[in-house]
Amino acid sequence: MYQLEVPKVLKKGDTIALISISGGRAGDKDMLYRYQIGKERLEELWGIHVITTPNALAGSNFLYEHPEARAADLMWAMQNKEVNGIICMMGGDDSYRVFPYIDLNVIKNNPKVFMGFSDITSWMAVFAKAGVRAYYGPSLLTPIAQPAELDGYTKEAITKCLFSTEIIGNVPACSNYTNIEWRNLDKSDIKWEPNPGYKLVQGSGVVRGRIFGGCAGPLRQIMGTEFFPDRDFFKDCIIMLEGGSPYGSALAGLHDLRALDAAGMFRYAAGIIMGQLSEEEEKLIIKFLKYEARREDIPVLSNVDFAHRTPMTVIPIGAMAEIDCSHVTFSIMEPGVAKA
Repeated sequence: MYQLEVPKVLKKGDTIALISISGGRAGDKDMLYRYQIGKERLEELWGIHVITTPNALAGSNFLYEHPEARAADLMWAMQNKEVNGIICMMGGDDSYRVFPYIDLNVIKNNPKVFMGFSDITSWMAVFAKAGVRAYYGPSLLTPIAQPAELDGYTKEAITKCLFSTEIIGNVPACSNYTNIEWRNLDKSDIKWEPNPGYKLVQGSGVVRGRIFGGCAGPLRQIMGTEFFPDRDFFKDCIIMLEGGSPYGSALAGLHDLRALDAAGMFRYAAGIIMGQLSEEEEKLIIKFLKYEARREDIPVLSNVDFAHRTPMTVIPIGAMAEIDCSHVTFSIMEPGVAKA
């Protein structure tokens, strides 16, 4: 992986812009309350000033029909000297339609924090192409604006990665988790499950590599474009993949893995971290790596908290990470952001 420029640390009083770069639900009437909760929570917890990009609340229909407006919002936020960081409202499913309207040089020349997950995976590749670190982590509508309150695990992860220049170090597994909740529930109505912690699916020893990835679907959408990384990019990387069974289909998950393997993702990678896997999904991964990718040797750690559930950690793309198979730990060996 090529070296990426690291954005400056965020601090109290900074301005954060909220953007709808993929889905536009934040601006729909039934979701505006959720946007407001998230905005106020950011301001209260971190003492920052929160604004929206010009089209962020234009609604789902408008933003679907006008990918150029989404691109204009990103260019506006990147070039606005008053904006110190950008947080995505949510994921979605068509970020790739924005790409023809962006200027990579604007991202390259204005490095700043950009964070989101799910369909925002493709933007991790765009920022890497521009030579700038992006952050795979919480979006505004979820989990930042989750019902009742922001959980301590997610809050600490954001603080440690974006508001501190200390080395992140060991990233522990959360103690409890819950599914993403879109209803406006009371705290007592949220069902939390005990988390068994990380699981070593296969591998031995200690491996290190610069981390890259997210969801397989968005990466498949940009294959064949200038934004999908070339094979050399993946050499010695630790790949993060949510994995699983998209749309309830293990076969669809296998197709994702095969496509990424054909693009060179696994051949020379150092290790893999994944989200929560069912027994069936785990067997599929092991079989695929042994007989198709020919990487029976590669360490795989599952149940890491970057997937579609709450709470969620923050992964600084391009940072040096470590999988320790003996101790079943995952660590990030450098700060998430640079000194101001």
